[in-house]
Amino acid sequence: MTGIGGVEMGALAARTRALAVLRVRSRAVAVALLPAAAAVILLVGGSTGHLVGGGWDVLRRVVSVLALCVLLAAAGVALVVARSRPAVTPTVTVAEESAPDLYRMVRDLADRLDVPAPSAIALTPDCDSWLEDRAHSRHGPPPVDRHDDDLSGPGEPARRRSAAAAPVLVIGSPFLWWMRVGELRAVLAPVVAGTGPSAHPDIAAARRFIRGLDAAVAVASADRRDPLSRVACTGLGWVARLLLRGCREHATGMERGVASAAAERAQAVDYGLRIVAQEQVGLAYAGWDRLLTRVALPAWRMGRWPSRLDVGVVAALTELSRRDRLAEGFASRLGERPACDLLEEPGTMDEAVSLLAARLFHGGPAETGPDWSPVGWGEYPEEVVDRTWRTDAARLHRVLDTLGVRRAAGGTGPGTDGPTLARVLDHLTTPDTETPAPSPTDPHAGYGDPGAPHPEADPAPEAASDTGAHAQAGYGDDPVAPHPGYDDHDASPPRYGDEDEDDLAGTTARGAALAAGLSAQLAREEAQARPGGAGVSSSPPGPGVGAGPDAALWDGRALPLLPLQPPRTGREILTAHITAMVCCAAMDTAGAAPGLDWLDGPSLLVDGARTADLAPSVLSLVETGDPGPLRAWMTDLGIRPEKPVRLV
Repeated sequence: MTGIGGVEMGALAARTRALAVLRVRSRAVAVALLPAAAAVILLVGGSTGHLVGGGWDVLRRVVSVLALCVLLAAAGVALVVARSRPAVTPTVTVAEESAPDLYRMVRDLADRLDVPAPSAIALTPDCDSWLEDRAHSRHGPPPVDRHDDDLSGPGEPARRRSAAAAPVLVIGSPFLWWMRVGELRAVLAPVVAGTGPSAHPDIAAARRFIRGLDAAVAVASADRRDPLSRVACTGLGWVARLLLRGCREHATGMERGVASAAAERAQAVDYGLRIVAQEQVGLAYAGWDRLLTRVALPAWRMGRWPSRLDVGVVAALTELSRRDRLAEGFASRLGERPACDLLEEPGTMDEAVSLLAARLFHGGPAETGPDWSPVGWGEYPEEVVDRTWRTDAARLHRVLDTLGVRRAAGGTGPGTDGPTLARVLDHLTTPDTETPAPSPTDPHAGYGDPGAPHPEADPAPEAASDTGAHAQAGYGDDPVAPHPGYDDHDASPPRYGDEDEDDLAGTTARGAALAAGLSAQLAREEAQARPGGAGVSSSPPGPGVGAGPDAALWDGRALPLLPLQPPRTGREILTAHITAMVCCAAMDTAGAAPGLDWLDGPSLLVDGARTADLAPSVLSLVETGDPGPLRAWMTDLGIRPEKPVRLV
């Protein structure tokens, strides 16, 4: 759709909507000035002798006081709207000296589109790209560098506008590592083209007004104990929300017009290549999501953060192209120049983005330490997979100790009381006809063998060991109560609601009881680790020089901002712990090794090959108490369940 006189129709629509937003602001100002205007009329009428009398004098005083109060309130609202810091996306700023080729490509793209170049470039751990205005005084002025090539070319009229007002170009880091240079330029073309409409004064003013209102709502929503502050914030929030409702439709239309104008202007630049590049956008999103949920999340839970997530997404997508015939053509692209070559030190940037991703999606600290350290992909199987399995297996046996399950399971040799897989299998498969199926909300139902001594009456000998002592310390005074302390408001107790009851309804009585104990133990461990988690560092350094999250621009007290997964159900927790115990037995008795699958996460390797069919066998044990498929699977691999395993 071609515009009139060289101006896109989308830009015209955006400006019209921006004027509508500004009219809402003007009406709000007029309403605030209306009592003052009435007071001026009454005062002038009294001074000229037209509005005299006792009634007029009282009315003058009342209206003057009302006008003063309204003006003070309006001034306060206007001050908060103007001074509140708008929300800013957490990013890693890319300095020009660390990526001159990338800045050169973006400026060349802006020249071809005849729009102002972005004021800066930043990376975000997400599969998206956009423009973000950071010209607010509370954010500080964006870096503005003068370059000789900025003073020539067809974009000269557009660049005469204030460079300081140009937005920041935010690029998803997976795009830089997976896409080729030409594909990245094609994807960024419509994004960079948005700087043209954004530079219009009416659109910029409308956006500042809307961002200010949004920031004012956030200020009003903050918790305050002072009654006077609460009353003031209530009024501020009411006014800001009222104005936002009045601007909502016009603001939406304005942004649609800006996007339409940018897409129309970018059609002349790499249009054919952009169609192909859009396929890579969807593929990169799928690989990134899989990498975070299957590979990165287990490491974050262990206190380790993978330092090369963007390299990992390339490996995951390459593996996908090897497995999936539909993606075979994507592997041929790897011979072209990757977009990450536009960075001087891609490893440093990848490390900074990886740390930011860990903070956003998991809530890790801003600095590395003994309990929060980076891990490379070569160290991942030993440092993450092996430790995760052995930690889960140790937790499983601690809960079994708490439930009073004897360590010497059937089939073990004399004097063998170590943690064995046979102990778990026997406990879950022994018939329990006298014990009714427990409800997940009943902490004392179905625990242990009917003939086993109760933990409170006759503690097991292992209670004096480190493992037993740790289990008792984790559960408090009542060693059989699976629930965490609900009086701790910071704790996240297991969610034993209707959903968990339905989830455990198909399991055995002992399986449901064991799942409840594991859920409670996990909740306690997470509650104990949370206070030392997402702390806000006073000076959070990046992993490398000149690269690090822009911590000064956003508040890190509400981390994680974007949790990856909902809380696991009791069945999922029990299945994961039994799987971990089986893998530990395979490593210690059958020579298996921990491995990393780029698409599925931690995996068990036997003779260098990934094992299969373990999940159905474990589910059969969890859901029906039938160990037959799992025992057959272990027999084929030579796993000895009666042998003790090494735990963390």
